Amino acid sequence: MTPFPRPGRRHPPGLATRLLIAQALVLLAGALTSWLVASAVAPPIFHEHLLQAGVAHTAAEAAHVEEAFGSALLIALIVALLVSTGVALAVTGYFTGRVQRSVAAVAAAGTQIAQGLYDSRLPSPGLGAEFDQLAATINRLGQRLGTVERTRRRMLADLAHEMRTPLATINAHLEALEDGLRELDEPTMTVLHASTARLIRLAQDMTAVSRAEEGQLEMSLVRVSPSSLVEMAAAAAREAFDAKGVALLTRFTAQVPPVLADPDRLAQVLANLLDNALRHTPKGGVVTIASASPERAWVQISVSDTGDGITADALEHVFDRFYRADSARNRQHGGSGIGLTISRAIAVAHGGGLFATSSGQGAGAAFTVRLPAARPLA
Repeated sequence: MTPFPRPGRRHPPGLATRLLIAQALVLLAGALTSWLVASAVAPPIFHEHLLQAGVAHTAAEAAHVEEAFGSALLIALIVALLVSTGVALAVTGYFTGRVQRSVAAVAAAGTQIAQGLYDSRLPSPGLGAEFDQLAATINRLGQRLGTVERTRRRMLADLAHEMRTPLATINAHLEALEDGLRELDEPTMTVLHASTARLIRLAQDMTAVSRAEEGQLEMSLVRVSPSSLVEMAAAAAREAFDAKGVALLTRFTAQVPPVLADPDRLAQVLANLLDNALRHTPKGGVVTIASASPERAWVQISVSDTGDGITADALEHVFDRFYRADSARNRQHGGSGIGLTISRAIAVAHGGGLFATSSGQGAGAAFTVRLPAARPLA
């Protein structure tokens, strides 16, 4: 168990103080070593040079000369060491202060990010590539956490919005049943079942996209022809397209290699894309689903429409959970808002991706599933 801090307990010295003390100890050790070495080595060398010079001195004179040399050497050495130590400590203090301020700025930025201030940014400390990289990493961390937090808030708000309508419908019908205003007849049961099914579908979609993004999506991979996937998806959606009066066309490119994929999962992706295209294409419009292989190692299945189109700003967010553009692709078209998110997660789980293109509002849109081609059989 961690004891409570004692009142008045002094904090340990900071990084700058420790660096300065360490540098002072190094300089002190160097000065002491220099003095000991000079004291031990210089006098014998000086005495030897006096003998080689052949200058006649009495013993007392020689001792005095050597003592004078030792004193001068000692004074010069002490002055030199004091000056060099002072200069070294001043330089060390300057750089230590800069390091201390940079570390304090990093700590402050980290504290602000931990407190939820994700817009905090750390300027470059100017202490080298390592500190610049650290500052850039802290800034990217804050930006990423800010994006995640905004997405989380928007997701929770949209999830609450999606749940509010079916829950309100269920609650209103139950109250009407309790008050005797409605009977438990077939129309009432139909409404209750539809609202319950919408909640169940929403929960299933959330579970599916979470498992897909975490790499826990169960798949049974087999060799399958992209053309057969296109035909089955078009056949399943044909009735809905005919009912709305939207033409559904299929196109196939010759010699499209097979893909190693889960047919049921890809059928889910294509069903989502066709449903999305149908919701945003008015009566008399055209939706085309096609397979192609522009590159030998890759296969593409695209769903394009002549409907509402997507603005440039919305293109960056069409795969976000619960995202709907304010203009063309809004809630009046229905949908849970995570069908495209699930579709992209499934495509990524297959080793590919899902991409959206549009020339703008009113110009239609195209969604392309990109999958790696299966290796030829041995």
